[in-house]
Amino acid sequence: MGEEIITYLKVILALAFVIGLIVVSAGLIKKTGLDKRLMGSRGTNPRLSVLETIYLDPKRRIVIVKCDDKEHVLLLGISGDLLIESRISGEKS
Repeated sequence: MGEEIITYLKVILALAFVIGLIVVSAGLIKKTGLDKRLMGSRGTNPRLSVLETIYLDPKRRIVIVKCDDKEHVLLLGISGDLLIESRISGEKS
């Protein structure tokens, strides 16, 4: 009975230690600004956005990406990526 209590205490202390490490790591990441660098710019006027995605099959998809005032249509796949079309947003084809 006494050994079981010691085992449970060890498990609880180990869990508390791991949770503490996660909290400290998250605080350091936030304090250094690393989270913003990893997630990209999240300002009020983002320069890059994904407008639409169409999945052709499990390995390929077509994506419309907007950067500043230009839209780019990309074919993304395992074998490589291909720029299909690039135009200014206001233009109509």
